[in-house]
Amino acid sequence: MQKSIKTEQRLLSGRSWFGDVLTEFWGPAKPSGKVIILCDGCPSVPSKKRTAEALAKKGYWVFHMRYRGSWESRGQFLKYSPAEDVRLVATGVREGFVNVYDGMRYVLDVRECIVIGASFGGAAAVIASTYPEIDKAIALAPVIDWTVESKSEPFGYFVHMLVEGFGSAYRPVKNAYEKLKSGMFYQPLLGAERMDSSKLLILHARDDKVIPLAPLRVFAKRAKLKPVYLEEGGHFSASSILDKEVWTHAKKFLAKKK
Repeated sequence: MQKSIKTEQRLLSGRSWFGDVLTEFWGPAKPSGKVIILCDGCPSVPSKKRTAEALAKKGYWVFHMRYRGSWESRGQFLKYSPAEDVRLVATGVREGFVNVYDGMRYVLDVRECIVIGASFGGAAAVIASTYPEIDKAIALAPVIDWTVESKSEPFGYFVHMLVEGFGSAYRPVKNAYEKLKSGMFYQPLLGAERMDSSKLLILHARDDKVIPLAPLRVFAKRAKLKPVYLEEGGHFSASSILDKEVWTHAKKFLAKKK
């Protein structure tokens, strides 16, 4: 009796530009109209190959973006809200994109565009959830209010890590960090009343020492949103989306009809 041999289809992968924003992308083995845009914390090294491949195997096109003015992307960091970088990618994916490696052009029939972001990138996910280009957003331990400092990583330490630890990987516009600390720029709390709670899922671990919970409680009340509070998990990164408990909540949220 001849045994059938199951062959694993190869995932597509490449890089593409959306304006000044460089993204790595991975495509599922089978045709799909589901798109995920991954937003990293900051500072962080842009390496999400394993996470992106795992999500692609679940049937998603995955775009891992570099914020404008960071890493391979062009422009100046924090000249524009990182949420606007998300919008740039979401719009570009719908219009079609080119793999810079081989010149292949892809045009997707996008049925659902999802943002997944953590910490600094969680703020992008929260804000981007108000955009019509975005169907759903998942924010893991997002920064909600830049004026409320973390005890373990105060704002000054955050800036020190960026400037001294990452050098030219982040190339900020003049007074970028003062603008951020003002609470009037890239500030999810300001738009709480405009949130559509059906489009947004926020998860936060109670033992997170980096991002305080108090601003999220204020935000949730104003946005009429019920965050998911996990007892353990520490400070989530974008890769935490695949943690068993986190993915259980994410999968249920993503399965809901719009």
